Amino acid sequence: MINVLFAAMPPSLKTGNSIFFLISTASPVVKFVLLLLLLFSVISWAIIVFKLFEYAKNRKDLKKFIDYFRKSKNFLEINKFAHLAKNNPLARIFMRGYKELSIQMGPQVSSEVIDSESIERSMVMASSSEITRLERLNGFLATTATVTPFIGLFGTVWGIMDSFMEIGRTGNANLATVAPGIAEALIATALGLFAAIPAVIFYNLLLNKLKVLISTMEDFILEFLNVSKKLQ
Repeated sequence: MINVLFAAMPPSLKTGNSIFFLISTASPVVKFVLLLLLLFSVISWAIIVFKLFEYAKNRKDLKKFIDYFRKSKNFLEINKFAHLAKNNPLARIFMRGYKELSIQMGPQVSSEVIDSESIERSMVMASSSEITRLERLNGFLATTATVTPFIGLFGTVWGIMDSFMEIGRTGNANLATVAPGIAEALIATALGLFAAIPAVIFYNLLLNKLKVLISTMEDFILEFLNVSKKLQ
């Protein structure tokens, strides 16, 4: 694949001083390492863009539902609104709490005391499911941040080994002999860092955004419980 990309490049990038030329002449192992790192980088950036949009949308959805909840305070109306917004995490959490509350306040239940702990457990379980859904794909960024520098280092070590083996075969240890091999080897380290650094930065950024969403859901559960106690 790397050779195909190199063949499609303009002649100015195929000279001996070009990074792309060094990549095209690298050993198969180094080429595989570079391709693997490129794949990690592309997937990581796709996840970063997707998660940024996802978290931004969820933040707007949570605010919209909270505003409606505080404005209405009528659980029956809010439940109807929640069914129309099933993709909203708070809507699903509300429906779980409302379902448990409806069971406790049903005509066949003799107790007039609402079991807040039972409602809270139900809503916390729903919240845990939403958090798990929001966390998906973040693990790949953590893996990329941890693994790619070592993959790049492996490519570098392998490339330097090839350079020393070339010295052994030719018996020539001048700079012109070893420089290309060392240069192509160092490209693997650079690409490993290129994949890892954005993954670290955006993983921490997304983690902070997720904490804000989790905090919003936890606050909503407490607010739901406070309102439900007033129905007794």
